[in-house]
Order: sequence, then C-alpha cells, then structure tokens
Amino acid sequence: METGEIPILNDLSVAAGKLAAETGRHIHLVLENSDNRASLLDATQDPPRGKYRGQWNDDYHHAWHVLLTGEAQGYYGDYQRSPINDLARALASGFVYQGEVSAFWGGKRRGEPSGKLAPTTFVNFLQNHDQIGNRALGDRLESIADPRAIEAALAITLLAPMTPMLFMGEEWGSQAPFPFFCDFKGDLADAVRKGRRSEYAWAYAKYGDEIPDPLAKSTFQSAILDWESRHEAPGKKRLALVQNLLAIRRREIVPRLAGTSFGDADAAANGLLTAHWRMGGGARLELVANLSNSEIAHKISAANGTPIWGGEACDLVPPWSVLWRIGGR
Repeated sequence: METGEIPILNDLSVAAGKLAAETGRHIHLVLENSDNRASLLDATQDPPRGKYRGQWNDDYHHAWHVLLTGEAQGYYGDYQRSPINDLARALASGFVYQGEVSAFWGGKRRGEPSGKLAPTTFVNFLQNHDQIGNRALGDRLESIADPRAIEAALAITLLAPMTPMLFMGEEWGSQAPFPFFCDFKGDLADAVRKGRRSEYAWAYAKYGDEIPDPLAKSTFQSAILDWESRHEAPGKKRLALVQNLLAIRRREIVPRLAGTSFGDADAAANGLLTAHWRMGGGARLELVANLSNSEIAHKISAANGTPIWGGEACDLVPPWSVLWRIGGR
C-alpha cells in the first residue's frame, strides 16, 4: 500500500465507482489486506467513492483454525492464547486485531476499531486457497480436525450475518489436497523452489520429500477435485448439511441483512460461546454454541425468539452443538 495523502486504493475505488455509474453495473470491491484498516471499508457506499465494500477476514479464519487444530506456527501464534475469545471478538466486532500488538508482526500494532462497520463488511471463511495452498502439504481442514467441530464451525459461519465464503469442495468435506503449484521456467522456477524451502524450513525439516514440488505437474494434478467423492456417504451428509444451512440463511438471514449491526459476544472457559446481533427491522439474532467435547449447562430463555437451527432450547447444550434463534427484541 502506498503512503501519502491519497493511497492508490482510494484511486482504484473512485475509478471503479465511476465505471459503475457510467455502466449501471453493481460493483463489489473486496480487499485482502492484513493491515485490518477499517477506515478503508464501507459496505453501504454504492457506487464506490474511495471505500471498499468488504474484506476477507483472516482473523476469523485464524481463530477457528487454532481452536480446531491447536496449531501455533507462524501467524497462528497470535491466536493461541485464547482462540475462543478471539472468535467471540470477531463475531462481536469484525476484526480480532483492532490496534493490538501482534507478535507475528514484530511487536507492532495491527488494525483499527471495526465494530461500527456493518457485519456484512467482513467475508468470513474457514478455508480458502491461500490458507490451504500455503500449508506445506496443502492439506485441508477435513484432514486434521474433528468433523463434528467442523460442522459446528460451518453452522456458525453460514448463519452469522457476516458474508460467508466456501472454498471449492468444502461444501461436501473434500479431503483432496490443494498444494501450492505453478508453471514457471528457468530462474523464476528456481527462485520459487528456494523461496518455499526458506519460508517453510520447519516443514521441510519435518516432512522432507513428502512436500510436493510446486513445479511438478503431479502437484497440480493432485489438487484437482474428486467430484465423485460428493456421492459417497460422508460427502452426501456434509453437502446436505451445507445446503440446509444455506437455505435457512436465504430464508431467515438475507432478508434482514440491510441495517444489521453488531451486538455482543462472550466466550467462557468451558467452551460456551454466545453472541447476538440486531438485524434489520429490529429483530434479534442469537447464537449459543458449545465448542467443547463435553455437555455444558446453560439455560436459554424461550422468550429469546424462534429457533431456526439446532432445535428447541434445553438446560444442557451437547458437545459441538450450535443453536440459533431469531425474533426476540
């Protein structure tokens, strides 16, 4: 990003906005920006006039990944202290890092306050091409985490008011790897190999020749989806789950997104996660989730709206269960 009075991102947004006005097109501008600069974002600005309507929320991904896998290498180290609390913050106000010091960033402060933005500004995801492709083996979450936990994470991600994103094959729980691959020649190819070995020295020390050569054709071929796996029993079950969640989102969440604002979220040491948002029209969207392997005692008032996922409330919340209600004020 340029420094100075008017960064290039502002110019790009203005130019895209002019194009939108001239052509009548509806243009969404979405950032991938680890700076977490909330001041660049405005989901309501249409056409764009210097702002961006959304940003991939890496913080949300990282908190979930640490919670589900326990990994702490690289930037995951910034989320290992309490990933469930980081997740609560992302649900309550967008970014996890909103000006706090980041160890991975060399002790520098990262981010800006983001809770005043519309929840739809944040593109939340559990997997994407970067987070899988930049792993040493290109292994997906499905290969390293409990399926029950992944399904709980999907139930939260796909029904929360933030904009959800799925990676190809995630909808049926594909385990096909997605390793980093490219088709370079000569010096550039050698530089890529050298760079990967330097950046992932710890992985090469651990896995050695198991790490795919990014320039090999076989590496590319291994990343091609096995579409037939969606017809096998686990794939059919996961696909049905995702289709059901998306149908509920379309029916219950999408019509209420305009005017939605952040509410609050809380995470307990026992794994209980609660959150709520004020939806368009004044309805209250409420989440209760047990992100642990044990039952948790928690009484949910029947006055807090109509259940849309997870069934009726009870005094014991089962392990890795997610309950959504909407309508209470």
